[in-house]
Amino acid sequence: MRMYTRHLSDKNMDYEIEEISQGEEAGIKSASIRVDSFRAYANLESERGVHRLVRISPFDSNKRRHTSFAGVDVIPLIEHNDEINIQDDEIRIDVYRSSGAGGQHVNTTDSAVRITHLETGVVVACQAERSQLQNKTRALELLKTKLILKKREDDLEKLNDIRGDQHEAGWGRQIRSYVLQPYQQVKDSRSNLEVGNVQNVLDGDIAIFTKEYLKWRRQGIND
Repeated sequence: MRMYTRHLSDKNMDYEIEEISQGEEAGIKSASIRVDSFRAYANLESERGVHRLVRISPFDSNKRRHTSFAGVDVIPLIEHNDEINIQDDEIRIDVYRSSGAGGQHVNTTDSAVRITHLETGVVVACQAERSQLQNKTRALELLKTKLILKKREDDLEKLNDIRGDQHEAGWGRQIRSYVLQPYQQVKDSRSNLEVGNVQNVLDGDIAIFTKEYLKWRRQGIND
């Protein structure tokens, strides 16, 4: 399950699949990916939201056009923090067998770890390492990060209730469409940027969207 440097626009980013769940019929149901690179969060923050894909489905024998949606969340990893302390009775830990593409990538032991924070319902999982203990350690790091960010978001929501409506894209709102049929176009619904080379964007060429997102966000703050 370990994956290495892949080209993302004009930047090389090391990434690793932490956890992946296959769909019941085909494709991927969910995945968690860790990216290690300078300014990785700043470069990828623009991808948070709902992405819409329109294409001829390879799983449809009648070659009909289908629309799919993928929700993307991007969070920074907060390391070596003392802001939160998780007690054993506050979490449930489940172990299971790692799933992968097959062959040498399949982990044949029950080393994958899923941790559920009982109070908030936040769930994290890791299967990148061969050791169950290593996966548990990495999953706990991610859980701490998510709980810290959730607390900060809850505090921010309380401030927003006082301030009133804020001009910011939230989870559940479509941010970008990738249309492969009947024409080819990628359109960002925030900046209204349109790009014709869909395949390049799907392969990771998103630098122009990142730049336009930052312009859009600065404009929203100034407004």
